[in-house]
Amino acid sequence: MKSFVEERAVTLGNHIKENRTTLRSTAQFYGVSKSTVHTDVTSRLPKINPDLYKQVRRILDINKAQRHIRGGNATRQKYILEHSDLQK
Repeated sequence: MKSFVEERAVTLGNHIKENRTTLRSTAQFYGVSKSTVHTDVTSRLPKINPDLYKQVRRILDINKAQRHIRGGNATRQKYILEHSDLQK
């Protein structure tokens, strides 16, 4: 029988795989910390379900590669909103 932590790691891994979500959005969805999600899917999941881990790792690598783009877009939107407020 799997422990709660092992079940959580598999649940988090499946969520990331099925929804292609980031660690932060997964953590927010399940109400746990980003560190918990990271530990579960990078340390525990490879021992519990190596195949699922490989799939999740690919998604996390893609998210990491796109991280700077998302951050830049967020900053761009922030300044667009601030500029539009100044013109009112």
